Amino acid sequence: MSRAEFTLDTDVLRVVCWNIEHNGRGLSGHDDHRELARDILASLEPHIVLRQELTGAWERGKADLYAEANRVGGLMPFMTAPREGRSRNPVGVMVHPGLFHVDGEFEHDMPWKPICNPRVRLKGCPKPIDLASAHLCHFDPDLRATEARRLTTLADNGRSALVGMDANSYPHTELESVALPDWAAVEDRVHYQHRTVELAGRRVSDTRPDEILSGGARPVFTDLGLHAASTLAQPGALAATASLKRTDQGPAQRIDRVYSTPDLAPALLGFDVMATDDIREVSDHALLLATFDLDALRQVLTPTR
Repeated sequence: MSRAEFTLDTDVLRVVCWNIEHNGRGLSGHDDHRELARDILASLEPHIVLRQELTGAWERGKADLYAEANRVGGLMPFMTAPREGRSRNPVGVMVHPGLFHVDGEFEHDMPWKPICNPRVRLKGCPKPIDLASAHLCHFDPDLRATEARRLTTLADNGRSALVGMDANSYPHTELESVALPDWAAVEDRVHYQHRTVELAGRRVSDTRPDEILSGGARPVFTDLGLHAASTLAQPGALAATASLKRTDQGPAQRIDRVYSTPDLAPALLGFDVMATDDIREVSDHALLLATFDLDALRQVLTPTR
């Protein structure tokens, strides 16, 4: 039985979100971990991959993008185009063609980095899901807030959406396993400027994107890590994700997150924050794996009139 045939028989949907540091090429461009990264992804047999830092994947006819999608199991890849004078680390989405039809492909052109947004349908289900991969601006808190507000439009008019991101900012709740940075102890002062905002006359950790996405009495999205920790009793879902390597920016924080519209959250079975030795060799970010009950998702995406 081929791998593609096996995944069609699955009763779960596996969603991976991962920022692979400089697309596995390393900061110097000499340490090539691309094959190891693809092996890690393939071992998880994902049906959806939400990727950040597809550095260089646009080159040579998107050769790296297709190589990754093919190695991971013949997934359909989507990718934003890098713009001159902006970030050269675009984002992408990959989906399993055996489980999904593609209804559309959208690109939200933001000032620093576009958001990749294919719209897909589980086969046999009438209601689509808007998928999105985002990598919020690393240097401008105000732009991060704007990017988060743009993401809320994916849930407009009752649409279902699933969003994975490197948020470059912090969760806003008091239920976290990791304390927010003590900025007096952070050595990197540029990082301090990038990751803090002024509130009541003092500088505090930037939690605004998370507040926009999942805050308030009627949140637009559900933070799936928080949902897994609080509803599914999986405290490991709130583990820190980055940086797995640097020490001058304070302790690692949960800056990588996956959100869904509230209708999809009850189908969540588990949420894993993975930081194995191999993952640490490839990237400074942990890998996130969300597992859903496929039958429960089909019921949500087949609404009764």
